[in-house]
Amino acid sequence: MTDHFEVHERDGAARLGELRLTDPVTTPALADPFLADSGSLWAGGREVPDGDDGSLTVLPHRSFPAGTREEVRESFAVDHPDADFPTAAVVDSAGARDAGADAYLLSDAQGFVGHGEAFRDAIVSAKEALPSDTALFLSGVATPLNVALLAYAGVDLVDATLARTKGTQGMYLTADAEHFLEDLDELPCACSACAQSRDEFTRADCAEHNVNALRAELRRVHERIRSGRLRDYIEGQTRHEQWLTAAFREFDDQWSYIEERTPLMRDAEVTAATAETLDRVEIQRFADRVTSRYRNRFTDQPLVLVPCSATKPYSDSQSHRQFHDAIQWRGHTVSMTSPIGVVPQELETTYPAQHYDAVVTGDWSEDEIGFVAEVLRRYVERNDYSRVIAHVPDHGYREICERVEGDPAVDVPFEYTCVGHPTTDESLGELNAALQGEPAYSKREREHNTVRALADYLLGDGAGDDLFGGPGEADIRTTGRYPKLQVWGDDPDAGRESEPGEQLATMVPQYGTLSFTLAGARRWVASDAPTKRIEIDPFVPHGSVLAPGVVDADDDIRVGDEVVIEGPKAFAVGRAEMSGPEMVDSTRGVASEVRHVDET
Repeated sequence: MTDHFEVHERDGAARLGELRLTDPVTTPALADPFLADSGSLWAGGREVPDGDDGSLTVLPHRSFPAGTREEVRESFAVDHPDADFPTAAVVDSAGARDAGADAYLLSDAQGFVGHGEAFRDAIVSAKEALPSDTALFLSGVATPLNVALLAYAGVDLVDATLARTKGTQGMYLTADAEHFLEDLDELPCACSACAQSRDEFTRADCAEHNVNALRAELRRVHERIRSGRLRDYIEGQTRHEQWLTAAFREFDDQWSYIEERTPLMRDAEVTAATAETLDRVEIQRFADRVTSRYRNRFTDQPLVLVPCSATKPYSDSQSHRQFHDAIQWRGHTVSMTSPIGVVPQELETTYPAQHYDAVVTGDWSEDEIGFVAEVLRRYVERNDYSRVIAHVPDHGYREICERVEGDPAVDVPFEYTCVGHPTTDESLGELNAALQGEPAYSKREREHNTVRALADYLLGDGAGDDLFGGPGEADIRTTGRYPKLQVWGDDPDAGRESEPGEQLATMVPQYGTLSFTLAGARRWVASDAPTKRIEIDPFVPHGSVLAPGVVDADDDIRVGDEVVIEGPKAFAVGRAEMSGPEMVDSTRGVASEVRHVDET
């Protein structure tokens, strides 16, 4: 439990928090200015200091280096006293435990920082053992080059010890390199320490510069977290040193740790500029849900594969309007793209399908071809189509389709209609001819299938039919203009005059999600669709539910998820601001926003 630290914003495992001292501190931060160390018990007895609200007091401690045996750690374990002032407890990554402090300093950090796999294991182990609403502190390891990765992994506090020491040793640090001071003909920085000639620049000045550079990099990290763009920065930043690249890739392999902490949606655009973009949680999550939750309901039409467009959503682009004019609702349109994979037309507004920008060269890497081919294969195997019309150009798209067509597990014929460029008159004519005689589906069918598909994607396999009825048995009506659809219960007596019934949900076009009303939430709870529930204490929430009021929450809740909030005195619906495990574990912060609430 903490009274002095609160997380305000999240970007994966990275957090923008507030250490509540007399002068509040935004984390990730340098702890040097406000740190008070009570001392090591190895040197003798130490009294617990009085402490104050202006400092973060490190309680008396015994530090253990990396590799210390468990029996030794247990024999010399320290009992941390309760305190009513901001405190930090010293623990090691292997034996970390809740000590009631506001921050936890890992004593073995110098043993694992610099080694990719060891760094990942230590951070994940410590974070799983410590309370979610406490700060993680690594001492003696931060430099301008590595601090962004430390924050990306979930570190909240660092100090300038290493940066300052390297300066006194003649190492000039920047965010992308370490230089021997003697090798520099001019200073590549304009901070106050560097505002002098190279000849007058001393090692003491170098130490001051290194701290300035570290502080500037932390500010850059703050802005990246605020904008939801830290991952984009990390993909380039970690290229500057081998262990950073290794650690970055190790965290990509740690799916559960990163996925639990990654929002379902965000305002930030996904920049697809490196091969590692394919490993992003947002990309892998979308591909997984499309191939394990989404179900095609246009069963009378063939699958029409088309290339993506630079304009998002795709249907707003000139090329896709031309495709539509040729298809005329006689085929189910699915876009192929790197790095997303395949995007059914119903999910084109869903994050990140309309929130990414890729580097366009016309050439596909083997990694891109392999990834999209695997997603398309899984998609075709899961869904029933009489045939596949591939209206795609050469150079990547065609190769992907041919790989899938040649897979023994795929038993559906492919036809190719593109002659040169997909928007030439000849190509569009071939596409139109291939669809001759196919029945067209209606606007009503398209809208109903869209809201069902969104429910599948957001809630789970089959949720769309469970909530809104299957094809041919729908008990809903839709109003509004795509992509701003409203979903209503098909009961005229339940709504206001001239309305079809009670409103159940609204489609949110910015993120391609559904926003439920109370009536929709009750239908959700009563259905067989997987429900994301938060159980709260006996109070009526207004505006938000704070973490201290949460009794329990489903483990699969992620930031941005639609949630049902239930308690002895209230039934509500809203959107999660924490993951389910963090809601239960935290004692501070907003767990969920509340959109509608009924007192019970």
